[in-house]
Amino acid sequence: MSGHNKWSKIQHQKGRTDKARSSVFTKLLRTVTIAAQKGSDPNMNFSLRLAIDKAKSENVPKDNIERAIKRGSGEGKEGVVYEEGIYEGFGPGGVAILVETLTDNNNRTVSEMKHLFSKYGGTLGASGSVQWQFKRYGVVRISQEEKNKITDWESFELELMDAGVEDIKEQEEGVELITSVENLKKVLDYLKQKNLTPEDSGMEWVAKDTIELDNETGEKLDVLVEMLEECDDVNEVYTNAR
Repeated sequence: MSGHNKWSKIQHQKGRTDKARSSVFTKLLRTVTIAAQKGSDPNMNFSLRLAIDKAKSENVPKDNIERAIKRGSGEGKEGVVYEEGIYEGFGPGGVAILVETLTDNNNRTVSEMKHLFSKYGGTLGASGSVQWQFKRYGVVRISQEEKNKITDWESFELELMDAGVEDIKEQEEGVELITSVENLKKVLDYLKQKNLTPEDSGMEWVAKDTIELDNETGEKLDVLVEMLEECDDVNEVYTNAR
């Protein structure tokens, strides 16, 4: 499903239309801008490094990234200030949903969240209503192609644990590495030493427990998540659906 299978989302991103890609560029650059508000040097600002790496992985032009950094650090001419936000709610089947937003107009974002949840079978909840069901982790995804570069994977798993990885999830598309937020930089630096390039990495809200949905309910959830993701103010959507 589009909202809670990140591998599927990554594959879907590769086949975007130009219009959809432009929207993604805008969101990625907004993330760079807000990260740069805490410092313009990615060597000293890990959040900015993550934002830049993600933008580069989507082929966002270098000049655009540099302008976004200047905008966030105050060097640019544009005076727009973005704020981070989290909206909580319930989807079809009682699924818990967390929505991360980056916006320059909170009133607009609140109105849009209420509209989308209501229109597509969900309910916008109060602050704290579902966030307790998730925990913030560092997540790194390595494709099967990258994984195959390691000749002795079992031994490498032990090395990853020493580097700070808490859980390793083998999946059809590749491997998902779960670490604490504090150890994410250490894990990424270790993978770089081993000449491994992650398919995707960042800090995510991971559900403590997941629930399984029937096909019909799952399809309804898919629609809601897709509509949320298409909202310009939405950065990421997380659910506790399996």
